Amino acid sequence: MIYNYYPGCTLSTKAKVLDRTARACAAALGFPLTELPEWQCCGAVYPLAPDAIAERLSSARALVAARDNGGPLVTLCSACHHVIKRVNDDMANNPTIHARINQYLQLQAHPYNGETRVLHFLELLKEEIGFERLRERVVRPLTERRVGAYYGCMLLRPHGVMQFDRFDKPTILEDFLTALGAEPVVYDRRAECCAGYLTVTEPAFAQQAVDGIVASARKAGAQELITACPLCAYNLVANAFAEKPLPVRYFTELLAEALGLEVT
Repeated sequence: MIYNYYPGCTLSTKAKVLDRTARACAAALGFPLTELPEWQCCGAVYPLAPDAIAERLSSARALVAARDNGGPLVTLCSACHHVIKRVNDDMANNPTIHARINQYLQLQAHPYNGETRVLHFLELLKEEIGFERLRERVVRPLTERRVGAYYGCMLLRPHGVMQFDRFDKPTILEDFLTALGAEPVVYDRRAECCAGYLTVTEPAFAQQAVDGIVASARKAGAQELITACPLCAYNLVANAFAEKPLPVRYFTELLAEALGLEVT
């Protein structure tokens, strides 16, 4: 099967380690990622206005390219996954958006109807590989590592569209950590928004949000945090307790470590 890969802008710049480790792990596990040619920025924020057609076009192009190439569309960045999956839902369930985007992209003869399956890399590991099988591939178990999974808000909400995990009690990252041999730490604020989009305009509010998340994780015994979101990764470091920071890494970094991969 072809796994069409949409890296997104940040994974080509500030979050290159997320991209590199994911590609290396996918190849090692037997499902190499095929990067979509000429992909465009998803826009990073899902447009709530139903008449915001231009803002949905880049996501729609990626979805069409994946359909035409065969196989699902795989994402890594939480923001990219959020935007692309919601646009995909629009194309399947909103007749007005569906008609206007297909007309703009000149797809009337072969309209796009939301048929591409959009998978986050974590979903791919869980559904296509399986965490039990993943456990068997681990060569360096992350024993004695107490890791807090930080989901943030974009992977889980709105639940009716994202269908990623339970928005109130997610478990996929904890199950992933268990497969790697680590001890997952469950804490109260792991699915709360870190206020990353307010880091520039409302830095005090963003710091307050991050302080609450870090304090919650530390109180529960976490020694480090993992995330799938480049914006969250930045915010959890930039606005964390100055005197008591927690290391923040991408989940693919721990996966590469457990698989014994040296990724530069």
